[in-house]
Formats: sequence, structure tokens, C-alpha cells
Amino acid sequence: MIFSVEMIYILMGIIVLGCSVYLFTDKTNNRRITSGLFYLIYSITLMFGAVLPPFFTGLLVIIMVVFIAGGGLKKSIHVEDETAVKEERRKRFGGRLFLPAILIPILTIVFSKLLGTVKIGSLFLLDQANATMVALGLACVIAIITAMGMTKSGPKTAVKESRRLLESIGWAVVLPQLLATLGTIYAAAGVGTVVSNTVKTFIPENSLFWIVVVFCLGMALFTMIMGNAFAAFPVMAAGIAIPMLINQFDADPNHIAAISMFAGYCGTLMTPMAANFNIVPAALLDLKDKYHVIKVQVPTALAVLVFNILLMYVLVLLKV
Repeated sequence: MIFSVEMIYILMGIIVLGCSVYLFTDKTNNRRITSGLFYLIYSITLMFGAVLPPFFTGLLVIIMVVFIAGGGLKKSIHVEDETAVKEERRKRFGGRLFLPAILIPILTIVFSKLLGTVKIGSLFLLDQANATMVALGLACVIAIITAMGMTKSGPKTAVKESRRLLESIGWAVVLPQLLATLGTIYAAAGVGTVVSNTVKTFIPENSLFWIVVVFCLGMALFTMIMGNAFAAFPVMAAGIAIPMLINQFDADPNHIAAISMFAGYCGTLMTPMAANFNIVPAALLDLKDKYHVIKVQVPTALAVLVFNILLMYVLVLLKV
């Protein structure tokens, strides 16, 4: 392929590397060395993750955790423009301010649909296994270039703003990768089998309703633990969905997959482990209570979870 997912990771690593350089030279941050090292190590895992042996990648992650646990990661003080200056810029750009953000989803769809099957010679233009992700990366690059053109800023400004965003997110920036790995480990370790045996111990095998209840609650709970419904699904599917709902009750796999992921998303709304959904917005909005977003979402999440349980039960029952 011409554009691979590794290119996107390398580009991300280069940006994070630039952020670490700025941190190392920021004398206003009394944790600049350890903070800079944290993001430097993170950039190495992004740029060289495909060639680094897993053992050494694991060691790097442990070092990052040590920095966090020891209080070595500290957010710098960023001097922002005065409110009057921001307001003047807002009026000057108007609705065009949203253009870079709008370009990202539009171009992602266009690139993934139109360029995913395009070949140059014998090579596909986009990585076939990760066409959407590569399309998203290319869309982000174009959005950054567009933003720089609109504001007449250079790459230096882009890296500085990336650093500000990274520091606002903090340690949670590495959480998606770690939780995805955790889901793989759980599946490989046979956690699904343990879940299945536990359910069979307490719930009669012919009790469709309670199997559905445990499955949907399990999806929400494992998602809360892992922070990602995609990581929770293999465990719960292997433990309950396939052996009990699909094989025993002849449930439609499409219904089970769709509704179970929706149930998992209910867990996403209620956990700080889903940092990109819950902790990052609180940090970017400078909310005093970093769990405020979660507290607001809990009633909706519980109501939707109940609806998912009833919907799955009815669909499986009708199938039977």
C-alpha cells in the first residue's frame, strides 16, 4: 500500500516528539524533565511500535507508569491570549472556524470509500486492513494544513497547540492503547470461559431472560473496567453470546452484536476509564469536577441499558 497505518502512527509520534522537546525547555514547569521523558517515551512507542520487540515496549510503558505514579507528570502553565483578542478573532473568522473540524469526518468518509480500492500499479493507495484509520489520519493532516492556512500559522504553532492539548489530557492519552491490549489479554487468558462457567453456576441454562440480563450487564461492566466496548465484546461473546444465546437459543448474531455493543456503550458513559469520552472533555472545559460529565450521563446510560436488555430479550424470544 502507498499510505499505511504505520505512517499515521509515525506522524503522531513525530508530533508528540516535538511536544516533548518543548516540555524539556519549559523552565516554568518544575517537572519538565520527567514530563518531557514521559512524552518522549510515548513518541518512541508510536514511531517504532511496529519494530520494537513487545518486551521492550512493555518496559517503556512501565517506565511511563512509574513517572505518573511518582508525580512526575505535570501540566505546564500556558499563557493564553486575552479575551478581547480571542473575541476579535472569532468575529473575523466567523463560521469558518469550524471548517477544519468539519473536514475531518467528511474527508474520512470520502477517502475510505473512494480511495480504499484505488491502486497505483500493483499497490493499493490505502492500507486495506485499516483503510478507515488511514483515511482518518489523512483527513486530520489536511485539516491541520487548512487551519494553518486560515490562521496564517506555521507548523511550530500546530506543535505548540498539540502540546497544550496533550498536557490537558495528561496520562489518559495512553489509556486507549493500554485498554485495547487488556481486552486481548483477557480473551487469550480464557476469561470468557470463566464468565461462562460462572453464569451457568447461578443461572438456569433455559432462562433466556436472565442470560440476556447478565450478558448486557456484563458488557456494560467489562466496558467500565476496560474503557472500551470493543475490548469487552470478545470476552462476553466467548463467554455468553456464542455458547448460550446463539448456539442454545438460535439468536441472530447480527442482533446480538449490535445490541451488545450498545449495552457496552452504556458502560462507556459511566466510567473514567473511557478517558477520551469522559475525562478529556472535562479537562478541556476546565471543569472543577473531573467526573462531572460521568455524573450527568449516568441516568441516561442506565435507562438505555434497560432498553437494550428488553430489546435483546424480545428479539431473541421472537427468533425462538
